[in-house]
Parts: sequence; C-alpha cells; structure tokens
Amino acid sequence: MKACFIALVDGAPVLVQRAEAPWFAISSAVLGGGIGERNWVLNATVSPDYDRSDPDRHLAEIAAALGLSGPGIGMLTAVDVREVEHRADSGVRASVTTGIGAHPTWAAGRTAVPEPVGTINAICWLPRRLTPAALVNTVATVAEAKAQALFEAGVPGTGTPTDAVAILCPVTGDAETFGGPRSPTGAALARAVHGAIRARL
Repeated sequence: MKACFIALVDGAPVLVQRAEAPWFAISSAVLGGGIGERNWVLNATVSPDYDRSDPDRHLAEIAAALGLSGPGIGMLTAVDVREVEHRADSGVRASVTTGIGAHPTWAAGRTAVPEPVGTINAICWLPRRLTPAALVNTVATVAEAKAQALFEAGVPGTGTPTDAVAILCPVTGDAETFGGPRSPTGAALARAVHGAIRARL
C-alpha cells in the first residue's frame, strides 16, 4: 500500500488506500467487486438514510473527485470512517469500520423485511501472493473472524446484510495455496480483523 488517508468529498469523510502498482484482489464491494487487479480501495461515509439506487456510480464519482484512476474498489457505510480501526499482524494490515445498527442479523435468519442496519467493512492487505482459491478462502476467514468477534461481544447476530470485504495481495512471488484460519497468512488475517472489530464493540 502506498498511501492511507482520510479525505473529504462534499463534506463527507472517505477512507482512501492506494497502491503503487496493481494488487490482486477479491471483493464483495458494489464498485470493483469480484476478482482481479485493483489500484485503490475507498470506504465512504454516507448518511443513515442513504437511498441512492446507483451506489456504484456514486462511488465512481467519489473516486473521480479524488483523482483515483484505474480499476479500484469502493464501499459505503453509515459509520464515520474516521473511526476506522487499523490492525497489523505478521505483515497483514486490516482497516475495519464497524457498525451493527439497531438490528444485527443472523446469516441463516428468516427476516424477509428490510431493517435499519449498520455495516462492517473490512479492507485487508496481505504480505504474500495467494492462489485464487486461497484468496477466496480468505473471505471465509474474515467472515469467521467477524462472527467470532460479534459472538464474544454478545451481539445477537453474525453481521449485517450490507457488510463488505476487500482483500488484496501482491501479484508476484510464490503463491500460498491456503488462506484459512490455520494457514500462516489466514491466521494473521483472522487475528487482525477480529481485533479491529472487538475494539469497536
């Protein structure tokens, strides 16, 4: 990662992280989600009553206002991103904003009616290259670490319906084949995400 800073766009804070060169990424974000090379990640604060139907376009507008170029990843949250929690562990760096709202949800819950929710967004940079399969595995690792942190804090849920994750690794070097919580990189990732979320609960 080349830079990590908070900027203001139309008065709203945006957490920006840029890389010197493209990194290989996996993300569930509305802008730049999927798998591929990415140059930057942003996490933008919006109001709790945010109702734009084109969040991907909104995020692209924010990126343009910040002068970000090339493919990137964009997330939204009602949490003030200035409250981001950074954690580092064995070369892994995690930046997490934690909001659970009034009604956290269970992954296998039966609620069909939309509820006011918060958002837990995690941006994670790994020190070593992973295979695509291992990178997919790290998404599960982040989800498990999040659920553990919420359980330990007595939160009645595994997260919120709008949680997002971005995990990035170098595009060169020998590729690790595992990203689960008992692999070296996965274990560090789990500890970093878990610690960042617990610090805000």
